[in-house]
Amino acid sequence: MKKTFLLFPLAIMFLFFVARCDAKNDDGIKFQEDNWKQVLSKAKSEHKLIFLDIYASWCGPCKMLKRQTFTDKTAADYFNTTFVNASFDGEKGDGPMLAEKYKISAYPSLFILDENGNVVKSTVGFIPASELINFGKSAHKK
Repeated sequence: MKKTFLLFPLAIMFLFFVARCDAKNDDGIKFQEDNWKQVLSKAKSEHKLIFLDIYASWCGPCKMLKRQTFTDKTAADYFNTTFVNASFDGEKGDGPMLAEKYKISAYPSLFILDENGNVVKSTVGFIPASELINFGKSAHKK
């Protein structure tokens, strides 16, 4: 009985922690992960550029980008209102087709594309939130 009594508060604390982590992730850049055709269709219908992140599940810099840069509130506010954001694992689903199309040589690879999928600007590797915002803004100047 004592063990059950002690485990109950721990279980409640764990559930609170998990819920808190999930809520925190909602504050970041919102990515479309459906399929590439839907991303292009959405960009065309909204007349927006596409921000494309191609990553690999085993990639350390990709994980840092997702954890640090994509969760930054200022970056998220800018990218969520300005772009159709898409993120694909370069080794699954539509990812291999995109990796081949955009000639991925390293992960993460970040692109700003027009609504037809043509490259406007690209970069490779981890970048902090302030540089990501500058990357996005510079694509609009072209």
